[in-house]
Amino acid sequence: MSDSFQGPDTDNAAPRAIDPAELERAGVELLAWLGRYHQSVATRPVLSRARPGDVLNALPAQPPERGSEDWSAILSDLDHVVTPGLTHWQHPAFYGFFPANASTPGILGELASAGLGVQGMLWATSPACTELEMRMLDWMAGALALPDTLTFRSPSGGGVIQGTASEATLVALVAARRRTLARAGLLDAPRRDRPDLALYMSSQAHSSVMKAAMVAGLADGPDDLANVRPIPVDDSLALRPDALRRAIATDLASGHLPCFICATVGTTASLAFDPLDDIAQAAADAGFTGWLHADAAHAGVACICPEFRWMLRGIDRFDSLCLNPHKWLLTNFDCDLFYTSDRRALVDALSITPEYLRNAASESGAVVDYRDWQIPLGRRFRALKLWFVVRRFGLAGLRDHVRLGVRLAEWLESRIVADDRFELCAPRRLSLVCFRLRARAGESPAQTDARTRALMDRLNASGALYLTHAVLPHGDGARLVLRMAIGGSMTRQEHVERAWAAIGTETARE
Repeated sequence: MSDSFQGPDTDNAAPRAIDPAELERAGVELLAWLGRYHQSVATRPVLSRARPGDVLNALPAQPPERGSEDWSAILSDLDHVVTPGLTHWQHPAFYGFFPANASTPGILGELASAGLGVQGMLWATSPACTELEMRMLDWMAGALALPDTLTFRSPSGGGVIQGTASEATLVALVAARRRTLARAGLLDAPRRDRPDLALYMSSQAHSSVMKAAMVAGLADGPDDLANVRPIPVDDSLALRPDALRRAIATDLASGHLPCFICATVGTTASLAFDPLDDIAQAAADAGFTGWLHADAAHAGVACICPEFRWMLRGIDRFDSLCLNPHKWLLTNFDCDLFYTSDRRALVDALSITPEYLRNAASESGAVVDYRDWQIPLGRRFRALKLWFVVRRFGLAGLRDHVRLGVRLAEWLESRIVADDRFELCAPRRLSLVCFRLRARAGESPAQTDARTRALMDRLNASGALYLTHAVLPHGDGARLVLRMAIGGSMTRQEHVERAWAAIGTETARE
């Protein structure tokens, strides 16, 4: 009996995965659909009106056996199934969380990346994917006035595009763990003979720092603080260097090995700025020999404007930095710029080379293999969209975009200050304004919180705008605040004016 496959003529049965004529024709239709979507997005409710299960119930339970659907049917379902289930992040009245900027060159760069289908794990798998990324990291370092120690101009530095700041923090922590153990002469020691490593962060740090500790094995869950030290903040909600110094000294005295400090350059809740130079000095004074990482995910890109570069004063004393063009620099998600002054420590911590990845270029040591700079092996050609964005808008255009967000936030701040129904809950920082309803006579903090939350819920339900909230320390307690994060790709003066009018109208209905 023959072992050969006796099925149908598979050459004719297999789909033609890429049909250039179909790609061009359907691509034009999809781009036209996207153009109509962005043209109409401002007329839609910002927050999705979908209820749990609405999208699931609109989708067939089983996939089609035969692929016979016309593109028009697929695009129609974008309109009738997908779009109603979207919260529109590119809406000019989206003020929640932080912006997730998209732009025409960013979209087209993503399309080019998808169309090329490159898997850039090694230099050898596409030299252009690696070397364009290297150039983009150095371009942006120059635009942000970063020190040469964090760039490829230094023999020990360099950068990589991660997906998100969460990934960047985890990568930095993994590098910190290995380097700290190596410096202590404990890398080859049995695990039972190693001291517990300690991680330090602001009490206002992003949740991704705690998640990195969990993934890296320094914590068993979000409430496990055996090896994690949330450091108190001052009245400006910035990490206190004196408290950090004491925490490090206490750990050293108790047998812990201080490993990793994460400073936050623009916290999520209030955009507070940890003082990098003072943190580095406090760590040095306490005898810290671990890794200093700065998370500047949202705010850091504002350093493209010279007047905001104060926030990174002291970054030359740090081992790594991350910031996100996909938040406020018109580059579609995902695009996190991660820089380090010690790329060898990064590669040592993350490199594993099975035989199937060995190649002459890598063995020569003359190239960068970005698989060793990140958690996954595979990687997309993310640098294309950043390249498109910078070439299309130029640095001047990107500065104008950042400065517009700041000006609009200044305008909103002035209106809140002049209205005795509201109060600012933290200083306006860059393009984030935190405010709440002012307490009525005899009203408890909990009652003011409840009224403020109810105002936010009514505004979001109206579809006119979308806000999110935070809880900030206040005296011996905490208070709920509304966050209005300005900086969307399409947000202009008239949109902020309408948002303020809607806030006033809804407040008057209390």
